[in-house]
Amino acid sequence: MPRPRVNLLSVELIADAAIALADSGEPFSVNALARRLGVTPSSLYNHVDGKDAIIELMRGRLSRRYLPAPVAGDWEAVIAGTVRALRRLYAEHPLIVPLIVGKTITDPGVIAQYDHLAAALVEAGVPDGEVLAVVAIVDAYAIGFGLDLASPDEVWQPDTPTTTLGRLITDAAQGAERSDAAFEIGLEMLIASLRLRVERRSAG
Repeated sequence: MPRPRVNLLSVELIADAAIALADSGEPFSVNALARRLGVTPSSLYNHVDGKDAIIELMRGRLSRRYLPAPVAGDWEAVIAGTVRALRRLYAEHPLIVPLIVGKTITDPGVIAQYDHLAAALVEAGVPDGEVLAVVAIVDAYAIGFGLDLASPDEVWQPDTPTTTLGRLITDAAQGAERSDAAFEIGLEMLIASLRLRVERRSAG
């Protein structure tokens, strides 16, 4: 009689299968994941506590894949490197976003990455009371521009006369080129505005 598949399971295998399940667009559940792995739900519970724990495994697995080491450099480099990495994550796994944003972050590796970002912001002079707000802004920016890559080539298609928009659309870049250019402009603005805010507080 063959040995049960449960002996072949690991948290890494579960995480990878869960990521593949979410990426497929199929409804995400413990039962669906068990079917994908060819095991019973009870076998999964020998390794994880439930759906929330599986989602946190996914978060940690993806985080280590896209941010395998702390971003080096000053606070501006840390913000830019973190945002770029997270944007790639969200762009390549957009269907995972609704799962992970709705769950409290507990994965030690992910916590360490946010701690690294927070420490860089404090070192830059961001007041303690604003650090978490800036971290949230960084996260939201990365999510937004990660999902923006899924936009159609023609983001705007006015069917009535416009004063300026129609003229600008005619010569504008499309697809990934448009999204990348907008992302870099926005990132430059985000860092510049934060630098100015810190300088104003220091001067005051």
